[in-house]
Amino acid sequence: MGEHPSTLTIDAAMARALELAGHGPAHGPNPRVGCVLLGPAPHGRALPDGAAPDSLDPHPRPVLAEGYHQGAGTPHAEAAALADARARGVDVTGATAVVTLEPCAHTGRTGPCADALVAAGIAEVVHAVDDPNPVATGGAHRLRAAGVRVVRGLRAAEGEELLRAWLTSVRRGTPYVTLKTATTLDGYVAAEDGTSRWITGPAAREHAHRVRAEVDAILVGTGTLLTDDPALTARVRTHDAASAESLAAHQPLRVVVGLRGIPPTARVRGEGGELLHLLTRDVGQVLERLGEREVRHVLVEGGPTLATAFLAAGAVDELHAYVAPVLLGSGRRAVDGLGVATIADAHRFRTVEVRRVGDDALVVSRKSTEGRDG
Repeated sequence: MGEHPSTLTIDAAMARALELAGHGPAHGPNPRVGCVLLGPAPHGRALPDGAAPDSLDPHPRPVLAEGYHQGAGTPHAEAAALADARARGVDVTGATAVVTLEPCAHTGRTGPCADALVAAGIAEVVHAVDDPNPVATGGAHRLRAAGVRVVRGLRAAEGEELLRAWLTSVRRGTPYVTLKTATTLDGYVAAEDGTSRWITGPAAREHAHRVRAEVDAILVGTGTLLTDDPALTARVRTHDAASAESLAAHQPLRVVVGLRGIPPTARVRGEGGELLHLLTRDVGQVLERLGEREVRHVLVEGGPTLATAFLAAGAVDELHAYVAPVLLGSGRRAVDGLGVATIADAHRFRTVEVRRVGDDALVVSRKSTEGRDG
């Protein structure tokens, strides 16, 4: 793992664990998790089981080891931290494990993290977020049954934010949905003749590809497929003299929705992620099928018809609206009719970020709890 801080408080260790978790892949069926192992509690400073997060020992403790989960099939964060300790020749008996997600109690590709912590002699576990996965949950109970003191909820809001897409998907059984639009200042995605390349500039398109490389699936309708013939790949710029592009290391599942066939020469059949054609127009069926495949985060990039369907179904969790300083005056709108007759029924979102991307702007917004959800 390289060098780590020599001493940290429990709270600072959780901040470090969250930082480590962020190094893991955002895509894939598993959550991003980080873990820091601290030295045993000094005499009289042991954590009471079930203590409130704001009552924890504020004194620094030595950092013994740390680790994070690097994706499905690799060791979980707790196992990675224990391996780091072994590599350093450190005894973790009586130590405190500070981990961003409740240790699992599930045997899958790897064994239960709760059992590994007990076997290593860990005396205390502090975690940020409870594991909602019905297959893996129960780690805290298993730890307590073995005599390990457990505290939950430290920096819970930060843990929830880090795992927002994964937690949403696991809790409801369907993917977290991000809808992407690229429009002119007056809300058009294409001119009257259907042309749309390019409304946004290269910086915005490069950013959109970085987002593609972080999601599990990209989804378009057959209309967009037949009109634009997209490859639906995630590409990265090499920044060499020729500014060439290449495929990103992770390629998301390419999902095409609709009843019309995919031409044999379509670019979506070329190099890139797996291709999945769902012969339905029903948003609920689409999300259910993707949930069965453990798709945690899907990026909807289809045209106005698909965008409208997802919005009308209340299925959009997050909007990425790229807006270019371009005016058309007429053409195809980003969204068709949503059946909204009065402003009180508007689909409202909450803005969480606004950034400049080249000459364009990106507005990131999420479902609002005020008024009608999008």
